[in-house]
Amino acid sequence: MTEIALFPLSAVLLPYGRMPLQIFEQRYLDLVKSSMRSGDSFGMLRIERGVEVGAVRLPELASIGTLASIIDWDQLENGLLGVTVEGGQRFRLGEFWRENNGLIRAEVQLFPAPEPAAMIDAWEPLRMVLEGLEAHPHVQRLGMPADMDDAWQVAYSLVQLLPLEEALKVELLSLTVIDELMRELDVLLNALSGEA
Repeated sequence: MTEIALFPLSAVLLPYGRMPLQIFEQRYLDLVKSSMRSGDSFGMLRIERGVEVGAVRLPELASIGTLASIIDWDQLENGLLGVTVEGGQRFRLGEFWRENNGLIRAEVQLFPAPEPAAMIDAWEPLRMVLEGLEAHPHVQRLGMPADMDDAWQVAYSLVQLLPLEEALKVELLSLTVIDELMRELDVLLNALSGEA
């Protein structure tokens, strides 16, 4: 098990995905400062129930999350610190606790990164959807480069970008077989396009 700091959110970060964050609480300002200085990642995972801000009790958290690395930062127009994080390794949540400064830390089991998986013809429509999404200005601002020949990167990038329920994103993040993930994405895309 590995001990890491957590940044719980209502959103899900996927491997290879990118997400902009506004940092305003002191505990997270300290976390970002420490992460930028050391280069260490921190864990991001979904809050299943409860709240994180100002809560006395620990929130209920998803059992799986993603390590996040800060790849960019800036002071936003509203005066807050803005950072962009990129998803790395997945992890399974173990025991977690709140420190005196309010930051949540946890013991986690890191999953090895999946070996690249070649795209097959049946998955070509998924690649085409991702290529279409990459033309969107928001996605271009995030600068999420995906290796279009690696099915894992295509799949994780689609899960990150598609308008899916966050609980469903957690379920998809937990899949460990690329065929299952691509099959689920195909069904979801057909449902989103009205072809289901």
